[in-house]
Amino acid sequence: MIKVGVNGYGVIGKRVAYAITKQDDMELVGIAKTKPDFNAMTAIEKNHDVYCSIPENIGLFERRGMEIRGTINDLIEKCDVIVDATPGKIGAKNKPLYEKAGIKAIFEGGEKADTVQCSFNALCNYEEAIGKDYVRVVSCNTTGLARTIRPMLDIADIGRIRAVLVRRAADPVQSKKGPINAIVPVTKVPSHHGPDLKTVLPNIDIVSMAVAVPTTIMHLHTIMVELKDNISKDEIIEAWGKTPRVKLISSEDGFISTAEIMEYARALGRYMGDLYEIPVWEDATNIKDNELYYIQAVHQESDVVPENIDAIRAITGIEKNARKSIEKTNKSLGIR
Repeated sequence: MIKVGVNGYGVIGKRVAYAITKQDDMELVGIAKTKPDFNAMTAIEKNHDVYCSIPENIGLFERRGMEIRGTINDLIEKCDVIVDATPGKIGAKNKPLYEKAGIKAIFEGGEKADTVQCSFNALCNYEEAIGKDYVRVVSCNTTGLARTIRPMLDIADIGRIRAVLVRRAADPVQSKKGPINAIVPVTKVPSHHGPDLKTVLPNIDIVSMAVAVPTTIMHLHTIMVELKDNISKDEIIEAWGKTPRVKLISSEDGFISTAEIMEYARALGRYMGDLYEIPVWEDATNIKDNELYYIQAVHQESDVVPENIDAIRAITGIEKNARKSIEKTNKSLGIR
């Protein structure tokens, strides 16, 4: 059993912690929190052992009547791997702590790629992460792009990829963020998403742009891919249909928008109504003049969760076969 701790129990951390508890080759040792908020309360109610990541804040937990098991150092001592799910850039500050303890760590997409030995996506470069000490699961948007672009490389010679990302403004829990009534262009053009994808698919040619819109539900990507081969739409769709963690949907089945997608996800009864797969509108997919056009959505709160589980197996070397790890993770989380 791999003993795993989760540092940070927010949007991603709580989901990764749950996923760890569903594995038969991993044990959730505990989670670390900076302060005694509702997330810490939730962890205690779920019978997780809670540790304080800022030692001087122990008194805050005690005054709120929350029992903790010690500090982040105590948690690290008991673990084989730490998943650092803290806010962006905090993970890099935590890395020296893990290095000093000699413990392996997984970071999230909010950290820079040069923080770690390699970035990670299970479909793209699982083998590269085997035995590494520090890896970074790429962001939710990058994960979404990787899931649908990677299978094309097996069946077609592709040229430049252009992606426009319509980004949710904030996660549902982030009540202080906006915009409320505006569309905000990400003025860094090209955006960082293309270079981030190249950390796991280094040989592709991609340019990306992004805008933020006033929704909290999902991201949406419109993607254009130059095709150098004479390949059909049906062949592309067939490849996606065989790809783990990609789900073909259609407006004919009622998937008119991201709202219906998330209603479907909630109806599946998964933890927190999450959708781990990347849904692609089959009826919005087309090829014209050797250029593929398609639209996909990304549930930003959950699509990286199974990737974290696979990353744990890769860096510990408990499973060296990417496909076997993906299948094991998918089965445990109810991903069809």
